[in-house]
Amino acid sequence: MGDPNSKDSTIVGGGITGLTTAYIAAKAGHKVRVLEASDSFGGLIKTFEVGETPVECFYHHFFLHDKELNWFIKELKIEDKVISKKTSMGVFTQGKVYLFSTLKDLLAFKPLNLFDKLRFGLSTIYLGKFANWRKSESIVALDWFKKWTGKNVVESIWKPLLKVKFGKFHDQVPLAWMIGRLKQRFESREAGSEKLLYIDGSYSILLDQLLFKLNELGVELIPNAKVEALMYDSNRLIGVQVGNKTHFSSKTLFTIPNNITQKLLGNKLVLPSIDYFGAVCVILELSESLSPVYWLNVADDNFPFGGIIEHTRFVSPEQYDNRHIVYLSKYFALDEPIAKLNEAQIEAMMIERLPAIFSNFNKKSILKTHVYRSFSAATVCDLNFSNKVPNAKTAIDNLFVCNMAHVYPDERSVNNSIRIAANACQTMGIKIGNIPNGTSLSGKIGFS
Repeated sequence: MGDPNSKDSTIVGGGITGLTTAYIAAKAGHKVRVLEASDSFGGLIKTFEVGETPVECFYHHFFLHDKELNWFIKELKIEDKVISKKTSMGVFTQGKVYLFSTLKDLLAFKPLNLFDKLRFGLSTIYLGKFANWRKSESIVALDWFKKWTGKNVVESIWKPLLKVKFGKFHDQVPLAWMIGRLKQRFESREAGSEKLLYIDGSYSILLDQLLFKLNELGVELIPNAKVEALMYDSNRLIGVQVGNKTHFSSKTLFTIPNNITQKLLGNKLVLPSIDYFGAVCVILELSESLSPVYWLNVADDNFPFGGIIEHTRFVSPEQYDNRHIVYLSKYFALDEPIAKLNEAQIEAMMIERLPAIFSNFNKKSILKTHVYRSFSAATVCDLNFSNKVPNAKTAIDNLFVCNMAHVYPDERSVNNSIRIAANACQTMGIKIGNIPNGTSLSGKIGFS
């Protein structure tokens, strides 16, 4: 007689990929369990409160073309919570802030001459609309930009932006990744301006409703459940051990980073070796606005942050007791000094450099600060990264993997997490119903 607690599927990892997979599988009639190592579900969409209104620990918005996420929002019946707005983007370079949202802004961008601007514009249009990413994996993005846009464009824009994003890996980034990034941006534009979407009340609205639906569907959600060992019958995975309990299931999906899964597998199976970036957000609650720009890219690697996102240029500060919310964001390699600093040191380091960009910034305007970190926020995408994307169906029977690597060459996002979750379900033999397949480049590798 089998274990009465056995499930059709166990999902390891309670982030948005794992929870979406659980939802799709449970709707298809499967008995599902989700194991989450931390004390809460949601992963990188977790929130905190400002003025009794939740806001993300790591900034989030989404795009008009995010078909999978828009489907999920309707599925969860929260479409009335979606707000949209044309937003502004800027670039800080050579000691000055420049608007960088429209063609008019590009023409007024002083670091580039007219010929540079033409080459920049045509190259980004080509990459965002026409380039084939599969033929661009072995091409270094910076080398391609040097050839087609010239030294001035590279030194003023691309090189500093890539150094801020990828640090020591900036000269290994494949052009394929840049194609994914620019394609995403081009498809979010409407009448020449970028239009972004947000869930009024934060992603906690989606997460709470998703957890409610999972409970309705009978999904077993277990927090504080760190998997410590795997149980096999020959080459077949039959269960995972948490503490002194073994959770048996017919199929097990790992949605956690490759390197953590590999430690559990030992010599039983070798997954591709993938490096991960950490990310940190220092979030300021201010008594006054910092900038008129929603999203400011800092194209200068002398600063400890690569992005300055003023959330309340998208959502009214009235939602947050009239406090202005600003994210200072930074990706970092795990061997960089910032990875070893404590939160107070990171906070002080970032705030100290703000006056170099905003001369009118007054520290007295800071009402409260928050610091959030993740040590596996993104994969390090180097040349021919598709060779590192693991097959979702592994060589061990009943063991499947689906994680951030499967998003390549696109960028990590909630939409792309839904896409790869749907693909993982199909690979596991689970019917996915009417989930749309949007224009995202994610989920193209590793699924059968």
